[in-house]
Amino acid sequence: MTEVTREFTRNLPKAELHVHIEGTLEPELKLKLAKKNNIEIGQKTIAEVEESLKYDDLASFLAVYYPAMNVLIEEDDFYELAMAYLKKAAQNNVRHAEIFFDPQAHTSRGIAFSTVITGLLRATVDARALNIDACLIMCFLRDLSRESARQTLLEALPYKDKFVGVGLDSDEHNNPPLKFFNQFCTAQEHGLHVTAHADVDQVNSLAHIRELLEVIGVERIDHGTNIVEDPDLVDFAAKNKIGLTSCPLSNDFIAADMKGKEVLELLEKGVKISIHSDDPAYFGGYIGDNYYALAQKYDLTKEQVVALAKNSFEASWISQKQKAFYLAELDAYLAQN
Repeated sequence: MTEVTREFTRNLPKAELHVHIEGTLEPELKLKLAKKNNIEIGQKTIAEVEESLKYDDLASFLAVYYPAMNVLIEEDDFYELAMAYLKKAAQNNVRHAEIFFDPQAHTSRGIAFSTVITGLLRATVDARALNIDACLIMCFLRDLSRESARQTLLEALPYKDKFVGVGLDSDEHNNPPLKFFNQFCTAQEHGLHVTAHADVDQVNSLAHIRELLEVIGVERIDHGTNIVEDPDLVDFAAKNKIGLTSCPLSNDFIAADMKGKEVLELLEKGVKISIHSDDPAYFGGYIGDNYYALAQKYDLTKEQVVALAKNSFEASWISQKQKAFYLAELDAYLAQN
């Protein structure tokens, strides 16, 4: 049995590189914002909200996920959403967070891009008081059109000093990464970092991972553990220090298991894989819970858990000086625990 305790994983210094801010909308806040904004959501109690959280694959999850966002209307709503997450992150000793947001899910409802990003940005600034440095990653919704992504990037570029990179998420079926090749290139030309989802066990997962690595040139792949099916791509990812962000609790809902065997194989082969929370309000746990669940099920050692946390800093988009500071924190944490 693992020596790793829940306290050990909660207090472990770590970076969160894969969390969707819309996926941190807890039932209490959802009901509060629905009432404030006079939005009818068909639920009146926390129990009713929790009862609606039923899904067993990516498509059924998204069918629940997107309608919940209708309660987010004003700048202060986005601020409150982000601050609620950042307080939870602080309780999990997240030292650095790179937070996904989906502007198209809001602009398609008539919410201004500026409303979304200004509210979220205010929270990342105020999070400094929680001892967290945080930044934003703007994601394209891959099940919307290429033109929608183009328009979104054009709208976002005047704000490019307010987010650090772009990502790609939502339903992957029939929406390969190359659909958004031009948007990725434009983002890179403007000095933005790039990452993208390659969700577990999807149709053409391995082909999509190859596109991301060999054609688009992403710096990270979110999820992406199907890469173990191709040793050549694993070697490529290790050699080029490509980060992979795995989310055990959401994997357990959407796929057949946590993908822990794949995580450990990739860790052993030198791939910069790390652990994150994805949509914690929907999958039953924040980042410390994800570390703990993985450690318990796959009998991880403290050294393996710390190695995963080190990868989270090494794959992050912060300076080498910041990385060195956080890695030293991790070494001290392991020595004392």
